[in-house]
Amino acid sequence: MADFEFVVDIAAPPQRVWETLIDVERWPEWTRSVISITRLDTGPLALGSRARVVQPKLIPTVWKVTEFDGQARLFTWQTGRPGVKVIGGHRVESGEYGSRVRLTLTYRGLLGVLMAHQLKELNWKYITMEAQGLKARCERNT
Repeated sequence: MADFEFVVDIAAPPQRVWETLIDVERWPEWTRSVISITRLDTGPLALGSRARVVQPKLIPTVWKVTEFDGQARLFTWQTGRPGVKVIGGHRVESGEYGSRVRLTLTYRGLLGVLMAHQLKELNWKYITMEAQGLKARCERNT
């Protein structure tokens, strides 16, 4: 499997959830799946923005925003090395009780499927931690 997806409903307004999600440098405050995120540019997160992400059990990587739509409340960023591209998707939609967040992680490239298989359990653990941490953070601030 090279694709991971986790959907979570959050009892908070979509705009609040979106603002929390795009404030990437503060992710370590609400998810243990991230040790630190350092923006490599200034200004709000936008198309082309880059950030160095440090996570437990993984080597530090630089992620670049490849899709950003503030109106639709979605952003995608990617990282990689020869033979592997990893794409992280983030979307906040209106939900029945507030917001619905869809987090995705996709592996591409010759070595992508192998890497996704090797990191399968860790990927599920981290994407779940991120979704649950975002939910707790946004619902606490409601």
